[in-house]
Amino acid sequence: MAEILPADKALEPALALLRAGEVVAIPTETVYGLAGDATNGDAVARIYEAKGRPRFNPLIAHVSDMEMAGRIGRFDPQSQKLAETFWPGPLTLVVPLKPDAGIHPLVTAGLDTIALRMPRGFGAKLIAALGAPLAAPSANTSGRISSTSAEAVAGDLGSRIRLVVDDGATSVGLESTILKVEGGKVRLLRPGGITAAEIEAAVGMKPERGAKGIEAPGMMLSHYAPAAGMRLAVEEVCAGEALLAFGPQRVMGADRAAATLNLSPSGNLREAATNLFSFMRELDRGGAATIAVEPIPVEGLGEAINDRLARAAAPRGTESGE
Repeated sequence: MAEILPADKALEPALALLRAGEVVAIPTETVYGLAGDATNGDAVARIYEAKGRPRFNPLIAHVSDMEMAGRIGRFDPQSQKLAETFWPGPLTLVVPLKPDAGIHPLVTAGLDTIALRMPRGFGAKLIAALGAPLAAPSANTSGRISSTSAEAVAGDLGSRIRLVVDDGATSVGLESTILKVEGGKVRLLRPGGITAAEIEAAVGMKPERGAKGIEAPGMMLSHYAPAAGMRLAVEEVCAGEALLAFGPQRVMGADRAAATLNLSPSGNLREAATNLFSFMRELDRGGAATIAVEPIPVEGLGEAINDRLARAAAPRGTESGE
């Protein structure tokens, strides 16, 4: 089983494993990531192996600073502006990959672009000390609920990896927003910890929606899925269902729920985002066949929350549309 070390004692052990081509589960502000040296093919292959991740699904490469990012990808003025505004933080930018970047082809899954993010905290320190970018998808079995605590990582991947770095619960609780700039326009490939309104304020235009096939990580139609089935925006709870609630008012039949967890009793979307994956995981452990989810507003972080819920509810094995 994986060893769990607190962040303040884990830097050197994590570095030793990464330099040996191993993978390490690390905390970020979004969710916990399963990290390996993005320039090392063996390490990247181990990420795919540990997660059971489809090889056509690319990975985000995490960098420590703009100098490292600039060695890997080409930044147009708008992408540069977005990076300056939101990095470090929960934003991933898809930019053209430089031919001499040194990134292993498994990271990009054959694309001529690279998804880059600059994390805060332990991840940033680790990347800087390693001197190389880290490929780091969420630290969970592919398609399952993302992990927002070290304990969740260990419970899922503990038999497949050697180290989990523990820095407590993640602060954002949702994966990063993914953007791609093309032809002077900003496209939102995946909503996440940075809202569309914040993006518009930074670049002076509303981001367009929609992807053209698999353009970035985390775009599987079926993703973030519990073992239980999911019913979204329910008006009534059926007997025996678990209930994922939101806000102060309950839907009909809520008293019949086998178990209830409220993402935010006050209706705060940031609190709901922080709790989403951990509450889904806890309700799933209760054994109910179905999790009913109360309606959640789509504005602000609600867009990302509803995106994750829709992917969790999608038919399993749905691979098109990424």
